[in-house]
Amino acid sequence: MPYEGEVNPQGRRGASAARLLAEAAALKQFSRRGFLTGAGASGLLAADMLLTREVQSQRRTNRILAVPDEFADAYYPDASWFLFPGYKTSWEEAQWILNSLRGALNKRARLAAVGYSNQGLDIDSLVITLIEYVRAENLTKLFFYGHSFGGMVATQVAARLLEIHGVEVEFIVLDSSPYSKHDVLDQSWFDGVVFLYERGFRFPSALRGGYELGERVIHKDERSWRQIMDQTLEQLSPIAPSSVLIQAESAYIYYFEGARFAGKLGSAKMAYIGNPRDRTVRYQTAVEAWAVAFKDNMVSTDLQTTGAAPAHASPGWNPNIYRPILEELLDGFFPLPRGGSRVTVF
Repeated sequence: MPYEGEVNPQGRRGASAARLLAEAAALKQFSRRGFLTGAGASGLLAADMLLTREVQSQRRTNRILAVPDEFADAYYPDASWFLFPGYKTSWEEAQWILNSLRGALNKRARLAAVGYSNQGLDIDSLVITLIEYVRAENLTKLFFYGHSFGGMVATQVAARLLEIHGVEVEFIVLDSSPYSKHDVLDQSWFDGVVFLYERGFRFPSALRGGYELGERVIHKDERSWRQIMDQTLEQLSPIAPSSVLIQAESAYIYYFEGARFAGKLGSAKMAYIGNPRDRTVRYQTAVEAWAVAFKDNMVSTDLQTTGAAPAHASPGWNPNIYRPILEELLDGFFPLPRGGSRVTVF
């Protein structure tokens, strides 16, 4: 008989046997359906990882993404729009925006979007990619559409094209573009992204997706629930821009100085369109700063995308608001000739 406080060996063996029986019973209750469900989920996850890796591997360099349009391709072989995507905008969304604006843009030039490399934002590399496309397509007239922060990129690329290659851009549309980091309203997130990027930390997609969902729910009045889910899920999909690219875009906005490119665009015309209810970029300070710095190029700053939802740079969601504004701009500063059998800008 064991002493007081001593563990009974038989009792210990009994407890072990009872635990084994309980585990066996639980194992028996684990159905074949549950096993297959788990195996299927694992298979889907593995397939998604492989697809993501494959898609990302194809986006390691900048690329010009032509959007076919029979009318523009036939009548304007020497002219092209280039859409510079906004912050966190995928290649697919950039092409979708162009398709949404097709009826307003294709009366002056062909359509193409700029796809940023997932390795990061490199302006020198972008200029090389664009000039190679211009020469390969024999383009002589360039029109830039700067979607949100893409307006910053479009302006710098236009200045570099003129400085290095002697190629002058005809027109730059700034769609809700910040002039500097001070125009960005969500400073706490913005500063944090740049701080971590400069210290080598890369955001995992799940964390980024969680932020996207939270940010859009906070600004629910700007979006429908469908828009919230579509835009959040895109950041978790294989086509989403990489965390490296997004953080590089953040750093670019953080250090952008528009004054460096003032007076370096030649005779290019610029127009600012935006929404006073914008809750991403402070509309009033941004439009005023662009107008002052680029006073020699700016031809319009009073056209507003009133009624657009979301209010910030949303031509894809609100083409019926954006197209008339763009048509007014283009008809005013690049009028189409009357008469003749062939439509041409000049």
